[in-house]
Amino acid sequence: MNAFRKYIVLGKVSLQNAMAYRSTFLISLLAGFVLVMSQFYIWKAIYSKHNEIGGYSWDEMKAYLLIMFITNSLLSWYSEMAISQKILDGSVAMDLLKPLDFQKARLAETMGASIFESILGAALASIIIIIFEGIASPPDLLTWLLFLVSLLASALIKFGIIYIAGLFCFWTSNPYGVAWVRAAITNLLSGAIVPLTLFPRWLESVTAYLPFRGVVFVPASIFLNRINGQAAVQEIAIQLLWALFLWLAGRMIWSRAVRQITIYGG
Repeated sequence: MNAFRKYIVLGKVSLQNAMAYRSTFLISLLAGFVLVMSQFYIWKAIYSKHNEIGGYSWDEMKAYLLIMFITNSLLSWYSEMAISQKILDGSVAMDLLKPLDFQKARLAETMGASIFESILGAALASIIIIIFEGIASPPDLLTWLLFLVSLLASALIKFGIIYIAGLFCFWTSNPYGVAWVRAAITNLLSGAIVPLTLFPRWLESVTAYLPFRGVVFVPASIFLNRINGQAAVQEIAIQLLWALFLWLAGRMIWSRAVRQITIYGG
């Protein structure tokens, strides 16, 4: 219990830092806001000539884009760079001396900062809802609950992905290149660019065997009630299994990385 309290305190400190340096988080979220607004207007132009695309009405597509923005807002670029920077500036050496698990500490920091990010993200999402009226929403309380659980699982999967990507900085001094590649792959295969059902059949089938699907597509599909009931519970279970797998993979990569640490700038 005392060890658990340490991570709670670490999360609170991270939240306080996020609030103290809120302009950094706001700029990061505004970049995502501009991107999603551009996507809204692009899809609006496409739907001006179509009533339905890939089984999605315009109201459903607006809701899908909104969930995409929310999921991307939970763990921002700032959280990702914080992990990489610890390795590159040498402060990871100090973390090795602390009575804390490195991975758990990074999770606590990321989740602490994500509380503030989610507040800012909700505010910007409200602006989107006001501008684009008629966004579809879950039909009942159960669907809302399943969506919120799926959203939490999505955050855990995304943390696992960015944590592993950050650890690659043990082998490279270019964190931005790693982050850009990670973001490109995640956005494409998670359905953050277009819903996975609009992919070619073979590519959609491939995404079913990858963790990225659980970042955007699954919570968005549950929100739209396209995945419901037992199928939704199964999808959430798969999300949690992927989160566990990525956690264990991160621990394995960390144990290998610390055997051959090369500190850049330290």
